[in-house]
Amino acid sequence: MNSVQRSVLFSAVDRYAGLVLFLVSTAVLSRLLTPSEFGVFAVVNALTAVITAAFQEFGGANYLIQKRELSRGTIRTAFTITLGISLAIALILFATADVVSRLVAQDSVRRGIEVSALNLLVLPVSGTLIALFRRDMQFGTLAVCNLASNMAVALVSIGLAVLKFSYMAPIWGGVAGSMVLTAMLLSSYRDFSVLRPSLSEYRDVLEFGLYSSGVSVINVFYNLAPQLFLAKVLDFTAVGLYSRAINLTQVFDRLVTQVLNPTIMPAIVTRRAAGADLKGVYLDAVQLLSAVQWPFLTFVAIMARPIVLIWLGEAWLDVVPLVRILCLANLAVFAACLTYPVFLAVGRVRDALVSSCISIPPSLLALLGASFFGVEAVAACALLTLPFQAAVAIYYLSSHLALRPGEFGRALLKSGVVTMATVAGAATCAALIGTGTLNLIVGLISALVVAAFCWLWGLIVTRHPLLQHLRQAAAGLAEMAPRRLPSRPVL
Repeated sequence: MNSVQRSVLFSAVDRYAGLVLFLVSTAVLSRLLTPSEFGVFAVVNALTAVITAAFQEFGGANYLIQKRELSRGTIRTAFTITLGISLAIALILFATADVVSRLVAQDSVRRGIEVSALNLLVLPVSGTLIALFRRDMQFGTLAVCNLASNMAVALVSIGLAVLKFSYMAPIWGGVAGSMVLTAMLLSSYRDFSVLRPSLSEYRDVLEFGLYSSGVSVINVFYNLAPQLFLAKVLDFTAVGLYSRAINLTQVFDRLVTQVLNPTIMPAIVTRRAAGADLKGVYLDAVQLLSAVQWPFLTFVAIMARPIVLIWLGEAWLDVVPLVRILCLANLAVFAACLTYPVFLAVGRVRDALVSSCISIPPSLLALLGASFFGVEAVAACALLTLPFQAAVAIYYLSSHLALRPGEFGRALLKSGVVTMATVAGAATCAALIGTGTLNLIVGLISALVVAAFCWLWGLIVTRHPLLQHLRQAAAGLAEMAPRRLPSRPVL
């Protein structure tokens, strides 16, 4: 296995272990917290996530990874600037928590914001060390650290929920996870000298951060805006339902995109430095991602009701139509994880900000207007906004990659056939569940097996490039498996 494949493997172990913990803890918490309680947590999480995104790009992971020559002074400067901004924002959050809680007419939000601000005290340390580990492709170490952190989040959240901490249970769980992650990273890196204060290269850090943080803030705010709008216009029950629908829709991101994300930027930057044709790299990645994301999301849309009943329980059945709408809308953004790394590789991070500024503001206005018509209208709005955002991003990328619409369409043709084959298998099982021929659990398992068979059949019939990658991955796993030692003769 080459270094990229090995990195993807370790990243997969990391993300899938985290996904298992997420699924289990979510199933338990869904039965301990009401939609309204979860809605309060979702609003607090949204507010702090937007603010965190504002400073993380000033010397954060993307800056340290894309830097061709990384000196100790650069690392120290990046850490110092991140630390200073983090402390300032933590103080602002403490000071304005009461004002924010009054804006959303929910006093409990104040306490949640104050506790969540504690994460900002350790985030500069963990963020800097994670970037250094990612740059060096040390994903095995990161997997161990993240596993310990995710276990802390799950155990603390569930334990406090059992003790009736209500919406504060997952908030304290997040703080515990951040503390454990930072401690694990420090024990693994050991070279604490990179965390000494310095401002020797502040101009370079700030110049990159202005554009990069702009892209990050705009996109993070857009992703979380529906929850904030719903909290203000409707109620926290609507927020809880929409947030749970997003959780289910984003399982693909946890299964695939988040596995690839830590390796995409280092890999693309490395291949660009080696003189690789970025258009070919981009189109290959588009083919592979669409062949996995499209079938997965259509499967979740078809089987939404059984999944929600088994995973979350009957109290959350109202999320089923939301999940189906959001799954269909997210088909348009299958290549979103490639956009920023490619802009960065061609040295046009400014265009990433410009494309976001063009597509996000009208999308936000549409979401705000839809929130007055209910949570389903907000979900349906994504059917318009997400394709629009994808089209703008691809338009700007095309000029740098000399990419023609016909080439993009041909790259997606085989994935479309694979998706239709998967849909046929899943829809058959869904019909059997609907008629009562199969019960929920047997039906869902049958649907998984049938859909997987149809998906593989589609790959084989179309001779999709993903097949070759699957064979290489299987061969790599076989190489890593311990070989059986020859038995010794009995004397």
